[in-house]
Amino acid sequence: MKPNQPQTFFRLLPPILLALSLSGIYLFTLAPGLTWANAGSDGGDLITAAWTGGIAHPTGYPLYLILARIFQWLPIGSLAYRTNLMSALAMTAAAVLVYGLVTQTLSQSGIDLNWPAGLAAGFAFGLAPLVWSQAVITEVYALQAFLTALILNLYLPSRPLQDINPKSLDRWRGLAIGLAAGNHITTLFVVPLALFLGSLQRESEEKAAPRTESPRYGKLPIDVVSLLRQLIWFGIGLSVYLILPLRAMAHPPVNWGNPITFERFWWLVSGQLYQSYYLQFTLAGGWGHVQTWAVLLLQQFGLVGLVLGSLGLALFFTPSRLYAFTIWISIVYSALMFVYRSDDALVYLIPVYLVFAIWIGLGAGNVMGRFALRSNSIRLGLGLLLIGYFVIRSLGFVEQVDAAPDLRAEQFGRQVLDAAPDNALIFAKGDQAVFSLWYFRFALNERPDLVVIAEDLLHFDWYQETLQKVYPALGVPGPFPWPETIALANPQRAVCYIQYTDQAEINCREPVGPP
Repeated sequence: MKPNQPQTFFRLLPPILLALSLSGIYLFTLAPGLTWANAGSDGGDLITAAWTGGIAHPTGYPLYLILARIFQWLPIGSLAYRTNLMSALAMTAAAVLVYGLVTQTLSQSGIDLNWPAGLAAGFAFGLAPLVWSQAVITEVYALQAFLTALILNLYLPSRPLQDINPKSLDRWRGLAIGLAAGNHITTLFVVPLALFLGSLQRESEEKAAPRTESPRYGKLPIDVVSLLRQLIWFGIGLSVYLILPLRAMAHPPVNWGNPITFERFWWLVSGQLYQSYYLQFTLAGGWGHVQTWAVLLLQQFGLVGLVLGSLGLALFFTPSRLYAFTIWISIVYSALMFVYRSDDALVYLIPVYLVFAIWIGLGAGNVMGRFALRSNSIRLGLGLLLIGYFVIRSLGFVEQVDAAPDLRAEQFGRQVLDAAPDNALIFAKGDQAVFSLWYFRFALNERPDLVVIAEDLLHFDWYQETLQKVYPALGVPGPFPWPETIALANPQRAVCYIQYTDQAEINCREPVGPP
């Protein structure tokens, strides 16, 4: 064995331990099938769109759909379970990247024995209840957490990055932020600062001979060629949205917006359907939002985590790219939570918690380094105490985030399929009912005799077109069809009205005309 191999093994052991621990916890609490746990009612839409080559609800989430389809090829569990696995893996990877970023930053600050602080940060993030809740269901936020952590690592001027060719690094940075925007459009608020920071001259080059491939402007050490290179690769990453009109041309059963024209494409990717939820912030409700934000932060990390994170931010953090980037991410995503008035607005805070976990790790590392009297034994003991704190306090949230026992969506879908008469029209109302029935009807291909219609989407012309493509024999009178007019236009079919509140509501009637 070469002399450096044991050292490499022991260096990799902590992140491997973190990955195995979090993945085991996530798998134990992972939803076994379609679930509504943890506000995950969009799961049926995302799973079905990925499986059928369709388009999910605005903003389309093209990168997520591509990656989810890869996970759906796995030969284990149900289709929904395989898609849920993607969230568990992505959130585990995000926590490992948090570990790496913390240890690299502390190492550059001259603090050795930094792996306990990195583990504390990784566990603090991965076991925060809101983060955990999204790691065990089908949703886009675990992937977004991973991409956010990846971007932060790519823009940190760490030693490993200094060994990468600057041109290659520009490409990876631009591609990462482009793909992240291809998963969740809110990444666009991070792009300007990312491009600016990525275009600064690298520290190693500042100390060596200046680069001559592009001039500096004013007093800012901006590398214009680097900026343009990142912009080009950002565009390449963002071009993942172009798969949406290509998918629409195949007329999939889940085809939000049917974006075959620029107007419809813009309606989809700009999220116009949900714009009424934005900009409803009022001064009267502002203080309540701030209180909610503070209470949630305390709930995620506890008092010890709150103190360590504050120390990492305020006392031990020298101004740097990482400082500017993490501050900006926390401001942007906190503001989005404040102005977006929806039931799932809280998940916008996951990037904020990722950033705060980094601050926790930096605070812990500096406390260990400055107040442990330079004794490795004391540092190690303090680090293990902090790791134990975040692991043990997470036990109180298991019941809250555990998606394994949640069988409501599966039971609801089976109940509707069992109750529906042959060849019935199923008018479903509400996301839970619609997306669950799409999953059973189109992804699992059960009860192909049924016509599943999303009642809330009937007023959209693109949805009327989708119905006519998916069900060619279905009469859809226009231009503004209602459930009753569709039922009258198809008198040979039984009709069922379906929704889910606290329980399944299924009301069916026999055909009004001859079979």
